[in-house]
Amino acid sequence: MARFSFFTAALLLSASALICAAAGANATSVPVLLELFTSEGCSSCPPADAFLIDLATKVSVPGARVITLSEHVDYWDHDGWRDPFSSAAFTARQTAYADRGGDGNVYTPEMIVDGETAFVGSDRAAARNAITNAASKPKASVVLAWTSTASPTASIAIAPNPATRHASIVMAITEDGLHSSVSRGENAGRTIAHTSVTRRLSVVGQTSADGSFHLELPVKIDPAWNRRALRLVVFAQVSGHQITAAGAIDAPDAAGH
Repeated sequence: MARFSFFTAALLLSASALICAAAGANATSVPVLLELFTSEGCSSCPPADAFLIDLATKVSVPGARVITLSEHVDYWDHDGWRDPFSSAAFTARQTAYADRGGDGNVYTPEMIVDGETAFVGSDRAAARNAITNAASKPKASVVLAWTSTASPTASIAIAPNPATRHASIVMAITEDGLHSSVSRGENAGRTIAHTSVTRRLSVVGQTSADGSFHLELPVKIDPAWNRRALRLVVFAQVSGHQITAAGAIDAPDAAGH
């Protein structure tokens, strides 16, 4: 945890200003986190993957700033094709959501909005309704900035807010513009495009008793990733489900811009 500084104070003041704006006239900036649990081994998933690209690039929902995560599960990997982006960690995250929901069943494609509303990932009407509903609820702001770019270090700040008390702060690194030519399994012969593929997801801290948070966080970037297509996503999650704050920032490119 970094020592309090004038830079920290400025970030927290910025966070407070953004929260006030979101509650007032600038409601269109309300962030909504959308997680897609998917797999290249599932024949029902490509339409949801394509829909996620639309949500990330050209479909707008009034009142919402949609932040997307594509989380590739590994339970389809035994069926002829191993998804190169899959991880047991994403299967565990989806299973935890299912257990809290009561039935414990997992499936693909599944979308979950703000950690609470789940539906079939290719259902565009359900997605629009869930995003609109999520954007109508108050949400704190996560203020992100790069304090170092050559060796990326991110500053994460959340101003005091009752909504973020006792919250876990989760960081994700996503990559856009990925695709696979699938040679086996249910999608054999298809080329599948992806956006917001989650390369890394981890809990990086907990909020203070007043809901505030500040951290200077070194961000490790794998040299195999396309740095110009990366995004840092940070969100506050209460009791493992409700997301009460979210923000995103593009990664600095290799030249430090």
